[in-house]
Amino acid sequence: MTVRRRPWGLTLIGAAALAAGAWMMLPRWLASAPPPVTVGAVAPAFTAWTVTEPAARRSLADYAGHPVLLNLWATWCQPCREEMPSFERLYRDYAPRGLRILAVSVDDPGMDAAIRDFAQRYDLTFDVLHDRRERVMDRYQVRGVPETILIGADGRIVGTQYIRDWASPASRALVDSLLFPAAR
Repeated sequence: MTVRRRPWGLTLIGAAALAAGAWMMLPRWLASAPPPVTVGAVAPAFTAWTVTEPAARRSLADYAGHPVLLNLWATWCQPCREEMPSFERLYRDYAPRGLRILAVSVDDPGMDAAIRDFAQRYDLTFDVLHDRRERVMDRYQVRGVPETILIGADGRIVGTQYIRDWASPASRALVDSLLFPAAR
């Protein structure tokens, strides 16, 4: 039986070289990493497509100067289905005050018809968009749906919320305090 010896000296040198290379790349990686999406940060720019015919490209900049509830959701998500009617009730009451709701679907590419059917079934009158390139979740560092990011009229993030009854008195108080503080 032959015992094969590992050249530990070469292995250690290789590991040290790899670690040094990684260490030298760290500043470049940190510089390219997106800033954390936190309260007070400027909301990351994005584009998505309307699901109405013909589809139109929309960006967050199209809603500049308005408070925005940015909801990331999917047609297959049961909690998303449960909260959509309350978004509609909130929107009907707050749209005259300038609130915009952007429901950005993270469904797979090619699902526009299913998303459009979903919006019609729930009689949604706010903007329903499709993130065809699957980048909005990454930009907002969202790991699951539904998640809602509250963005002030100044374009800064003022809060993040998960599943809610958006028509409840508590949710309306939250929207008033975070998105319409001057009206209080």
